[in-house]
Amino acid sequence: MTDIAEGRDLVVGIDPTGTGELALAWAVDEADRRKVRLRLVTAVPFPHDTRHVDDGPHQDALRQAGKDALEKAAEWADARHPDVELTLDLMAGAPAPVLCKSSRHARMVVLGSRHLSRVQEVLDGGSVVLPVTARAQCPVVVVGDAEHVTQEPAYLIVGVDGSEPSKAAIDLALREASLRGCALRAISVWPAPAFSFADDSTARHAQRRMLSEAVAGWSEQFPDVALTHEVTIGHPVEALAEAAEHALALVVGRRGSGGYTGMRLGSVVHGLLHRAHCPVITTPTAPR
Repeated sequence: MTDIAEGRDLVVGIDPTGTGELALAWAVDEADRRKVRLRLVTAVPFPHDTRHVDDGPHQDALRQAGKDALEKAAEWADARHPDVELTLDLMAGAPAPVLCKSSRHARMVVLGSRHLSRVQEVLDGGSVVLPVTARAQCPVVVVGDAEHVTQEPAYLIVGVDGSEPSKAAIDLALREASLRGCALRAISVWPAPAFSFADDSTARHAQRRMLSEAVAGWSEQFPDVALTHEVTIGHPVEALAEAAEHALALVVGRRGSGGYTGMRLGSVVHGLLHRAHCPVITTPTAPR
């Protein structure tokens, strides 16, 4: 199996506030697993108003804090996996645009979650997870909780709704499962309406047929992955989060058409970033 974006670095955003050890651990473990370089990135915002004479010292302090955070993260990563090659980038600009720009030439972007509420995300100008997940040109991994490595057998979850983004998610999920030597559960969620004049059995049969067609042929391409598929009933966010309770990670496509639409990022993807208790991997339609 050839990994996606072969030859590209794995990028991890380093928060100067000192949070994000779970994301750094996930990133350095993955860099070691893939035998690729790990790029540690910290962004120092531009001064809000360059007319003030005290902007210089303030900016110097921000840069020093960023440099200290990078060096501390590099020391920690090196102690965890000494064989992983590291590069440190202290970049000027707001964190979200800097990381989105970094995604153009990245294999993956890994972010920690500050567990902000939805209201806090809107009000917090420094929020990074949502804008990067929505606009990155490569898969984005949000690590709010550790992967569940003690589950036997280990497995990944991929959400499927029949859209082009969910097809990209299946592709990525199979590659990730093959890389880890674990099983993959493809899950489609049927949000049964409270009131419906349609034949529920017909609708559920159509959902099962869609899922079967979506995963058809993949086993031949990834014979080493034990692939199963199932249809569950309920709200997509709650059902997928519950299914991934003991998973290594949950993989979903970005901006699906079908069950995963709502806002620009996608209402289900947005919800899973808050609800899932494992790393959440999102992928654009055509990950590079």
